[in-house]
This record gives sequence, C-alpha cells and structure tokens, in this order.
Amino acid sequence: MMHSSLFLAASGFLASVASAASLTQVANYENNATSKAQMWVYKPDNVVANPPLVVVIHSCQSTAQSYFQNSLIPWKQGSDGKGYITVWPSSPNSGTCWDVSSRQSLSHLGGGDSQAIANMILYAIKTYGADPARVYVTGGSSGAMMANVLAATYPQLINAVSLYSGVAAGCFVSASGGVDQWNNTCSGGQTRASAEAWKKVALDMYPGYSGPRPKMQIWHGSTDSTLAPQNYQEEIKQWTAVFNLTQTPTSTVQNNPKQGYTTSNYGVSVQGIYAQGVGHSVPANLTASEIWFGL
Repeated sequence: MMHSSLFLAASGFLASVASAASLTQVANYENNATSKAQMWVYKPDNVVANPPLVVVIHSCQSTAQSYFQNSLIPWKQGSDGKGYITVWPSSPNSGTCWDVSSRQSLSHLGGGDSQAIANMILYAIKTYGADPARVYVTGGSSGAMMANVLAATYPQLINAVSLYSGVAAGCFVSASGGVDQWNNTCSGGQTRASAEAWKKVALDMYPGYSGPRPKMQIWHGSTDSTLAPQNYQEEIKQWTAVFNLTQTPTSTVQNNPKQGYTTSNYGVSVQGIYAQGVGHSVPANLTASEIWFGL
C-alpha cells in the first residue's frame, strides 16, 4: 500500500511539473513587418476564459527571456495570480533597444518594430482567444518608449498603457531615418515642444485615425540620469493634448502609490506618477499598473 501511495504521489508531482506553464517562443506569428522581432508568450495554467492580454516590453540590454526571469519585473506573478496572458516581444536590434527612431517604426503599418508587436497582439487575439477589449501594454526604459510609440501608431489595438521611464512618442526620431538610433538631445531632456506640437507628432503617426485611444499612465523618476526628468513633462504635454485635456491635474495625491511618489490625474485618460529621488528606471508596480488596467 505504501509503494502504491508513493507511486501515486510521484505521478501527481510529475503531472504538475509537466503542466507547469513556461515562457514559449512563437516561431510564426504571421508577421508581415520588415522587423523580425521575436514573439514569446506566457499562458498561465489557470488562464481565464476570454483572457486579458498584457504586452510586456523589455529595456535595452535585455531580451524577452531575461526580462521574464527578472525578479523586478512582476508580470509573470500577475499572470499567475489573475489568469491573464502575457506576450513578451524580443528586440531584433543590436544592443536590443527598440527602434523608436525610424519612420518605419514611427508610422502605422510602416514595417518597423511597432508593427511587429502589433502583429503579436493580433496573433494572440486570434490564437489564444485574448479579449480584444482588454489589451494592455507596459514597458520600462526603451520598452516604455515603444509603449508610447504603440499608443500612437496602433491605438485601436490597445486599451491602456502603463509605462516606466520613457520619452514622448517621436522624441527619439532620427534625422537620418536610422533604425534604433540613440538621440542625445531627447534623452538629455532638451527636446521640448508645446502640447499641441507633441499632439501633432502623435497624430501624424496614424493619419486620419479618429477612433478610441488607450488611456496612459506615465511613471518617471526625479533623478533619472539616462532619460532626463524633463521627458516626463513632455509626455504629459503630449497625451493630455491628444485627449484635449489641460495640463492642470484634476487631482493630485501625494505619497501615492508609495512614499515620495506623487500621482497626478488628468481626468480619467492620463495619469502621471513622479517618483522623488528615484533614478532610471522606476521599479514596476504591479498593483498600481493592474489597477490602471482594470485587472
């Protein structure tokens, strides 16, 4: 009897190991972009029906796999806890930053990295039954820059964005049209424009589009020496203007969601979170981002 019990227990353990969810590459996600960004997906064992989809975009010097394994990036934990699917794009570029500089990526259906990620979203909706009304994007640093670009180039696919330490959509544009080019003027906080000018930059990425747009949650640290804090102000200008809002918050909450952070709400469509004394980049806050997404 003891041997039988041990066998059953071992069989149960092996079955649980065999069924454990893992990050998996999708070799063919029907990508028609020039960009050859890789698609990786995580489907938790407890995936819910018509699951929400969160696209998690890595920073420079990272990959989908290393970002997924990073203990400071909490989206596997969130997926396991609430049963939503996560997609983890992986950059095809040298140094693994995202292309947020070329016209290909800064244009709707331009063929760049942004279109490749849009194709991943479409594939996940079709293949995994993800709810198209609950698609969310998050990212840090270069991933945050791409999140802004996606909000401008493919707004019809995304319901909300929560981005950490980025720059306004179009700020990194390359004068030469180069792919994945660093922009010292923007990173240093010297690229400044009026709210209306930033609005035009965003709208020009998808000319003629007049449909719904994702609501935007923007995080930045006050001591960021990689992407200067002025970039936070430029992002706020851009997205408040896109939503035809003023740059005066409708409400401000100090020490929220944690000590030293200030949350500024601009109606229901734009939220800025400024982290005093925090550098690059602001640590991801799963609880606050999930609340913003409605998860």
